[in-house]
Amino acid sequence: MKKDTHPNYYPKAKIKCACGAVLETGSTQEKIETEICSMCHPYFTGDKKVIDTAGRMERFQKITEKSDKVRKALKKSAKPVKKTKVLKSSAKKNLSSIKKTAK
Repeated sequence: MKKDTHPNYYPKAKIKCACGAVLETGSTQEKIETEICSMCHPYFTGDKKVIDTAGRMERFQKITEKSDKVRKALKKSAKPVKKTKVLKSSAKKNLSSIKKTAK
């Protein structure tokens, strides 16, 4: 078996959280830093924290208002399409000419 194929194992590795909590566990890294842990996560603490939600609805409303303005401007600038009647005899002639060119 080859020597030194596995990383070093640290049985007393320290995990440091942004909230200040320090946990001790076994790991292949001696020091680990994390932003959230079981001491500060809302799932484990039962606290509800609002994180970076300011302005989401306002942003969505601005986007929808802009799209509505663009849609209205396009409707105003669009020219109405005139509907023309296609005669059955001319349609048959067109179909027959298309079939002839396809052969």
